[in-house]
This record gives sequence, structure tokens and C-alpha cells, in this order.
Amino acid sequence: MTLAAFKASIANREVPAGLAEPLLALWHDEAGDWDEAHRVAQDIDSEMGARIHAYLHRKEGDIDNAGYWYGRAGVAPFNGRLGEEWQSLVSSLCDES
Repeated sequence: MTLAAFKASIANREVPAGLAEPLLALWHDEAGDWDEAHRVAQDIDSEMGARIHAYLHRKEGDIDNAGYWYGRAGVAPFNGRLGEEWQSLVSSLCDES
């Protein structure tokens, strides 16, 4: 999935069929459903899942919990705006074309 197609699906409020869980969590977050995004992220057992989980807790304002998840992901806490972190995560998961 391209970044443009992913963003268009959010604007159209249509979850793409077969969307991988990491993108699904970020889709729900951007669509305004933090609870569903968090529910999906909890089931992703990978470094990316931990990074998304960290981002979601940072967005929630639970910095200690976010720090735990950044540690689980093996990355430093993101040093930028929430929108920049979301963009970085999505861009790393989408095709360039």
C-alpha cells in the first residue's frame, strides 16, 4: 500500500481489506479511534508493535508507559511532534511508490 492510498483510505473512512495489523492500528488512531488502535497494537508481538504501542501511550499522555514500550522496541523515545511520529511510522510501513 502506498502512503497516498493509506491516507486516502482514512479520509474516505474505509479500512482497506487485508491491511496489516501495524497499519491497521495507525489507521484507527488517525481516524480518531485511539481505543481500537490500542487494542490492535496490543496484539502485535514485534518491534514495530512495541513502537506503535509507545506512540499511542505517548499520545495518551502516559509518558512512563510510553517509555516502557520504546524500551521494548529497542529505540529511543521519539523526539518530535506526535504527527511527525505517526508519519514516520506509517512511512516505514508503506511502499514508496
